Amino acid sequence: MRSFTIPILLVLIFSMKIKAETIYDFRSSKTLRDWQVVDDGVMGGRSRGFLKKNEDGHGQFSGFISLENYGGFSSVRLRTKSISVNDYDYIVIKVLGDNKFYQLRIKSSPYDRHVYVKKFYAKNEWQEIAIPLNSMQPQFRGRRLRMRNFRGDSITEVGMLVGNKVAENFSIIIDSIKLR
Repeated sequence: MRSFTIPILLVLIFSMKIKAETIYDFRSSKTLRDWQVVDDGVMGGRSRGFLKKNEDGHGQFSGFISLENYGGFSSVRLRTKSISVNDYDYIVIKVLGDNKFYQLRIKSSPYDRHVYVKKFYAKNEWQEIAIPLNSMQPQFRGRRLRMRNFRGDSITEVGMLVGNKVAENFSIIIDSIKLR
């Protein structure tokens, strides 16, 4: 009997770590009004991004990147109530990409001017990408800051950015964003 105690205990501990808190699930959300698209037009650029729900109910962030007028990026972001991340190690995104690099971006406070960033490659197939929260690096306007990686207690904003220094069309389909 004693030999079963340890494996059962390990299964219980492992299952406790697998729990996930949903930050946003596009299929169960009725509206996108809490999302905001921010393009390089804020600096005079000409890139354009759009966020819509596709026919399957997923979020589709698409558009084109222009390098004119020193442009070159498009982003989408969701400001949210403060979500505690103390019990989580990863932020997990389920996406269908277009074989391009994107950035996942989070803020730990609505008053921060900087964001924490991790670059990821979005394949042209459904994938779940688990990004360790402590691997996210601080940036301000695309420049790495001399600060520690994310060590916050909460997230108040989450988003994605595309800006590969290439004039190109882009399209990424987002199913959900969760903590694990």
